[in-house]
Amino acid sequence: MIKTTKDIIQNVYPPRPSEVRKYDYGLLIIIGGSDFYSGSPALSALAAHRAGLDMARLIAPKRAADIIASFSPLLAAYPIANTRVSKQDLPLLLEMTASAKAVARGNVAVLIGGGMGRTEETLQTIADYLAATDIPAVIDADGIHALAKNPGVLAGKPFVVTPNTFEFALLTGKEVRELPHEERIKVVQQEAARLQTTILLKAAIDIASDGKEVITNETGSPYMSGGGLGDTLSGIIGALLSREISPMLAAAAGAYINGKAGELAGAKLKESLTAMDVIDAISEVIG
Repeated sequence: MIKTTKDIIQNVYPPRPSEVRKYDYGLLIIIGGSDFYSGSPALSALAAHRAGLDMARLIAPKRAADIIASFSPLLAAYPIANTRVSKQDLPLLLEMTASAKAVARGNVAVLIGGGMGRTEETLQTIADYLAATDIPAVIDADGIHALAKNPGVLAGKPFVVTPNTFEFALLTGKEVRELPHEERIKVVQQEAARLQTTILLKAAIDIASDGKEVITNETGSPYMSGGGLGDTLSGIIGALLSREISPMLAAAAGAYINGKAGELAGAKLKESLTAMDVIDAISEVIG
């Protein structure tokens, strides 16, 4: 077992060469949002940009896409017609994924799940998309609910699943909330091996495992209880995956960066901490 330290930053942010091209440092496709939830994909994209991402493309229902596009000129949001992602959107999602992979010369990853809702059709569409996708992906929030019904889509793919303790139980059938830390580690490692994926369990001490290796992370703040802090984490991981960083290293480094940014912002703002404050502090962590 390894614990994250500040040295992990050097592992994921080596010095850049003097000449680079757009997309050398990643294109992240973010699929998320619904009529009610528009903030999740936007927060993920903004965190990904702060983590060094070159470009994010967001795909969301029209109302959410229009709101997202108004947040920042950095955010390119493509609207789909329905109020939620549905099976008729699957060909478009796959087409846009293939297009992004081509334009980014393979420096591409996907983030899916935030704010999508849990209708049967939406969850099945998420599962069908992941079954047809072989590029690195971060699966969070409602995406984990889709996996709970279709766990086989994970096997052997370069995916990172980011459950909290409730979502972990939903995905695996294993309750870990009341377990001692050492027992949690064993269960996460066993389930990652069984599902053939990388799991990042979000808790006071984060646990990342691909079934073989285990990395724990102790950065964070008790003020990081508000909405959107999981979205910032998944955005950072997505940014790292799009740089062709391994799922295990991306998960551990993302947990360290998000938690450390929360520590720095929380020390200043305490009860006033928001996800936007954590995003602003990312540059202090990786700079």
